[in-house]
Amino acid sequence: MPGTDAREAARTVTGSLEPPVHLPHLPELPARGPGADLIGRTTGLLVELYAHLEPSGWRISDRPGRDTRRARAWLGEDLDALEEFTQDYAGALKVAVTGPWTLAAMLERRSGEAMLGDAGACRDLTASLAEGVRAHLAELRRRVPGARPVLQLDEPSLTAVLTGRVPTASGYRTHPAVDRAVVRDGLAELVAAAGDAPVVVHSCAPDVPFALLRRAGATGVSFDAALLTERDDEAIGTAVEGGTALFAGVVPGAGASGTALSDPAGSVMGVRSLWRRLGLSPGLLAESVVITPACGLAGASPAYAREALAHCVRAARSLADNPE
Repeated sequence: MPGTDAREAARTVTGSLEPPVHLPHLPELPARGPGADLIGRTTGLLVELYAHLEPSGWRISDRPGRDTRRARAWLGEDLDALEEFTQDYAGALKVAVTGPWTLAAMLERRSGEAMLGDAGACRDLTASLAEGVRAHLAELRRRVPGARPVLQLDEPSLTAVLTGRVPTASGYRTHPAVDRAVVRDGLAELVAAAGDAPVVVHSCAPDVPFALLRRAGATGVSFDAALLTERDDEAIGTAVEGGTALFAGVVPGAGASGTALSDPAGSVMGVRSLWRRLGLSPGLLAESVVITPACGLAGASPAYAREALAHCVRAARSLADNPE
């Protein structure tokens, strides 16, 4: 979400609690700076691993320092705000953390190279993150007793990890592709750590590995619908038939004018077209698809962010009321 006010963001995402068509969540506010960003926020959750900020990015530390304390403070502030606006709420409540492979691609070892280049470091990182996720979900349940947590793993670098396109520190080479079975097992460890909480894996890159995510145990896959191509159809169809939910980013995250959000039915036209191509039952749409903004909402104005979320609710209703 845009802005720096945790209470205002929490009010926005919980202001129209209308289950089952609205999915409230713990907002992230990267505009506050280091520690509130994608990587820094999740480093604050790690157990017995710490990180600090270097000019080149986040790097593993021997002990918690100022950057770790700041990341944890931002998260605590966000949880306080969410707790305030979810009094007596009962229903699904989503929290997001950076997934193990994007974290490994972006977090540096002491040498300055990405943790991705050391298989042992990746295993330690995944185990630490799994412990942090368990504690995070327990804290959410403590603060919002009626919540049914949904865990989102943000994996924008997942495709690059699988295809060997993560650059080394020098920028002259790339790290070798990680074996798909190893990637699957790392994600499966996080799915196991979530316990009975459904896990959604978010990837905003092309070539989302739907089949791999399904085998890792993901309940849902979140993606930017504008990046799909027809070569994704078979994998998507198999995933839906296997019970995987699709979190379709069809509402522009930023840079759109108000007129772009005037037609909820038009926003989900591509979803209906996909369903027809796959030959799936229209009745499955409301059960299988969640309408979301695409990436980039943090770069929009607060007013646009509020309207985009409300538009998602209207578009979802349109899809449910008229699936064909």
